[in-house]
Amino acid sequence: MSKSMFESKDTNTSSTPSKNTQSLSIHSSSITPAKIDWQMDDTGNKVPVSGEFGDVYFSNADGLAESRHVFLAHNQLPERLTNLAPNQCFTIAELGFGTGLNFLATWQLWRQLRDIHPRLATAKLHFITTEKFPIPLTDLTQILALWGQRAPELTTLIELLLAAYPPLIAGCHRLSFFDDNLTFDIWLGDAAESLAKLANNSSSSHVPYVDAWFLDGFAPSCNSTLWADSIFAQMQRLSRPNTTAATYSCAGIVKRALQDCGFQIKKVKGFGRKNEMLTAIMLDTINLTDNSKDTNSKDITSYNKDIIFYNNASIAAPDNDSQSTKPTDNLPAHSIVIGAGVSGLLTAWSLANRGIPVTLLDKSAPLAGASGNPRALLAPKMTPIHHVDEHLHTIGYLYSSRLYRCLNVDAEKSGLVPILEPTGALDLLMKANIGTEQIADYPDEMATTLSHEQAQTVSGLKTQDLSENLYLPQSGLVNPQALKDTILMHPLIHFQQVDVKSISETEESVCIEGNNQDKQTISISADNVVICAAFESHQLDKRIFDCRKIRGQLSWFTPTTEQLTILPKIPLKYSGYCALFTAQTGDAQLNDVVEQQSQFLLGASFIRNDTDIDIRTEEHQISRDKLVTAIPEMYSIIPTDISLWQGRAGIRTQTPDYHPIVGALADSKRTWVMSAMGAKGYAIAPICAEALTDMMLGAFPPLSTAMLARLSPNRTRLQTPLT
Repeated sequence: MSKSMFESKDTNTSSTPSKNTQSLSIHSSSITPAKIDWQMDDTGNKVPVSGEFGDVYFSNADGLAESRHVFLAHNQLPERLTNLAPNQCFTIAELGFGTGLNFLATWQLWRQLRDIHPRLATAKLHFITTEKFPIPLTDLTQILALWGQRAPELTTLIELLLAAYPPLIAGCHRLSFFDDNLTFDIWLGDAAESLAKLANNSSSSHVPYVDAWFLDGFAPSCNSTLWADSIFAQMQRLSRPNTTAATYSCAGIVKRALQDCGFQIKKVKGFGRKNEMLTAIMLDTINLTDNSKDTNSKDITSYNKDIIFYNNASIAAPDNDSQSTKPTDNLPAHSIVIGAGVSGLLTAWSLANRGIPVTLLDKSAPLAGASGNPRALLAPKMTPIHHVDEHLHTIGYLYSSRLYRCLNVDAEKSGLVPILEPTGALDLLMKANIGTEQIADYPDEMATTLSHEQAQTVSGLKTQDLSENLYLPQSGLVNPQALKDTILMHPLIHFQQVDVKSISETEESVCIEGNNQDKQTISISADNVVICAAFESHQLDKRIFDCRKIRGQLSWFTPTTEQLTILPKIPLKYSGYCALFTAQTGDAQLNDVVEQQSQFLLGASFIRNDTDIDIRTEEHQISRDKLVTAIPEMYSIIPTDISLWQGRAGIRTQTPDYHPIVGALADSKRTWVMSAMGAKGYAIAPICAEALTDMMLGAFPPLSTAMLARLSPNRTRLQTPLT
């Protein structure tokens, strides 16, 4: 029997595969998009139909009203969200994203409540959803257009969701809606596997858990997999006493499974013509009794029905006796971040966006080290798609791309130059672990291969063999100066120039001592500290691995008018990379560039165990030779006289397993580290900063338990010093 609202949710039945998915179906991490058909319903309206089951995605009844009745009202969300304490985070987990209607309805409620109750200004909402067969963006746009017509109050939210909707790549995609204090994680892949990846063994004193569950998969008779024991075992692991759940289904398999994993269930009136639905609440599993059985005891979701809201209907006042779900007394009131490169800046940004005041320290100035190049190329290190769900570079690149585009809006409002210049990038696949056949497995909007003629047109190259290439349409050039200026505008981030000499930790706080810019000794105390000092992190705390140091010098010059017409039009990757850019206002604060003039950037050198940062003519030559060897037609274009070239040298920090270091230090609850980003800091630091902040504050990170273990400062691979 079909559900009476948006359906085809996270099913485990195969759909018609799209490009190249037939050969990938054996891999659990490959994504098969949902197949959408359209037909006329009995009222003459065109509606989407599941190609797998032949069922409509929404009924002739009001699917939005049903979503509000089943999932919002019967998880008591209007009351519970209204009663959140300052800085408190409420977490919702959904099984089956489908068309996103439940998420949109929840988002609209959250906006309404925040408008009505100013005290919710610092409260947070974290919405986690799973989907094995996600709807392609084109179909989702068409489907949600119908709801934009039926429910105009959702129009703005639909536009924001569609603009942020990720490529259909397995793994966690974090969409951050900062203006609403809303974090949305969509885990694409098998639901049980996705839930198993959620980390709730936090290194901090706060263990994350789900406050409310939306059980919205296909009916058990159609898709028993989504109601399997493995799903409910994960629900039990991720819940705590007073966690609630709601579902349209009253099937016996659902009732028994909820009871077996510690929920007390209650049958209540369903929506419209449906007689029944289920609500549930997690009991204290230590004291489970027969009370967990279906009972006519007091309905756990009983409250005035007027609390179900429609458009401009009023929302009931909160019960003043209601208790906060997650205490916030132990959340940090102040954090210190040491190091103001890209890792430190993004860590400070993530903490400040959670309402935590941050003191950001650096011995000289923000971006004074390896992060301060004129531009950074935002481009991923690709992997075969069956590894992608656990591939930090891919998930990090997609999140960074979304974040920098979001920050562009903030920069524009503040009169600053953009953080990200969308350019696309062409990888000539001269140093890659992926070929064109594997690139074809990716969605075209993320990565594709151009024809030789297309590649020539987009790059401007004329004689190069471009039959093997990787085109990255979402890539671009990051402006570090603009990123720094935007982040430091955050009212909760305060920068100080301090050369940190020591860090001491007690049960109650952590204290740093150092010298300020006037050489005076100062001390600063906070609830915790994050060390983001690259290769110098080991000097601050010997528990941090003493990483490999790699000197990299980037070179640039000012092209002539003639050179501008024949230099590559977009950034190119080979055994190095090159890019044409125009220096913007503020760039000269960091580097020797002429603002408002075009510059051609190339590099970088790669010198092991060298920590000097002087500019070397021989490394300019190395970068030129590398470029003209890879692309011979550049030989007559790139100047042979390099005496007027400018450069910047920085020290990259690299671990033996090439993974960064992210997490709490051994035997510590207050000292954390985020370091060793290698040459990909602008691509992976944002997602690592989010994961670190979530671990510190007791929220679910956007990285799997296995990935967090691979990033841990205390992992086995880092127990043996480099020789």
